[in-house]
Amino acid sequence: MRKIKIEKWTVEYPTFKNGNLIGREKREETLLTALNTLISGRSPQEVPRGIELFRTNMRIAEAFEKAENTGILELEEGDYEFLKKIIEKDIPSTWAMNLDIAKAVNIFLEVKKEKE
Repeated sequence: MRKIKIEKWTVEYPTFKNGNLIGREKREETLLTALNTLISGRSPQEVPRGIELFRTNMRIAEAFEKAENTGILELEEGDYEFLKKIIEKDIPSTWAMNLDIAKAVNIFLEVKKEKE
């Protein structure tokens, strides 16, 4: 079992109307936002298939939902390793330019396994 504290940060996005910049909107983002972006950003050819991976993704979705309320992402070891491999393979190197994302990802990667 791995327990990861969910880091939060605020990002400002430009807002447009009819192609014209009308302001900036602040949004809260978290490690969950970053992980969801990595998972959903894969091309259809790269998406793993099969019932076991379907179940893995379902457990991860349930863990994400629980973490939204608790602030702690709790993952079984196999689910953690699944997400870790996605990060290691798919994370854009430019994300490191956002120090909030870099911190959250490093916390995820460095979390220790809970003693049983």
